Order: sequence, then C-alpha cells, then structure tokens
Amino acid sequence: MRYLGLDLGTKTLGVAISDKTGLIASPYETKFYENYEELITYLEKLIKEKEIQKIILGYPKNMNNTLGDAVKRTEEFKKLILQNITIPLILVDERLSTVEALKNLIDMDMSRKKRKKVIDSYAAAIILDTYLKEEGRKIDE
Repeated sequence: MRYLGLDLGTKTLGVAISDKTGLIASPYETKFYENYEELITYLEKLIKEKEIQKIILGYPKNMNNTLGDAVKRTEEFKKLILQNITIPLILVDERLSTVEALKNLIDMDMSRKKRKKVIDSYAAAIILDTYLKEEGRKIDE
C-alpha cells in the first residue's frame, strides 16, 4: 500500500510518498500554490499516477494542545480533499515535524537556500513516517 504524506503551509504543500510496501517515507516535493483548488487538481493527478491508497495530513496543534489558525486551514483543506478524493484521509499530529526536518537538513550540511526549497517535503516525510511507524506497532501487537 502506498501512502501520501502532506504538510500544509500558507503558501506551500510539503509532499512525501511511501514506498509500495508502506514502510519507508521519502520527501517527494514542495508544491507552491495560490489556492486549494489547484492543490486538489495536483493531488488527484499525483494519487492516480503514484497509485496512492491513503492520505496522511499533518494536524498542526499548538504545543499546548490548543487549536489555532493553522488547524482551521487544515480542517478547511481536509474538507475539500474529502469532497473531491475518495481514498481515506488520516490526520496525524505534526508538532515539531518542521523543527526535526530542519535539524536533519542541517545535519546533512545542506545550504540555507536549498533547505528553504525542501523543508516542507521533509516535514511531510516525518509526518508520514510517524504514521507508518504507528501502523507498524499496531501490526506487531
């Protein structure tokens, strides 16, 4: 089963895809966008092309577990996805995913200019990896 990980920002969508076994999450791309409708068209094409069977969308709670503006944007985007795309969608807590992605990119000695272009896709991969690991634990139990 192939999964799609998404990290929604105000101007970008970080995209990650799992391998066909659903074990390994890899950054795919950072998609810049003007509106959600263009993202839906992009996702429909990507889902068909990559044979995606489930969407994992980052849920950006605040550190104190409250829900802010980012959650409202995510809920709006989720609703639009569910209206247009028929595969299952799962929300995953994404707190600190961007921080972890940034640390990993710095550890890889990537320049600041390059990091800015890929940070969202790496955050999406962390969100997706979080889900895949949790699913793997459920299977092992």
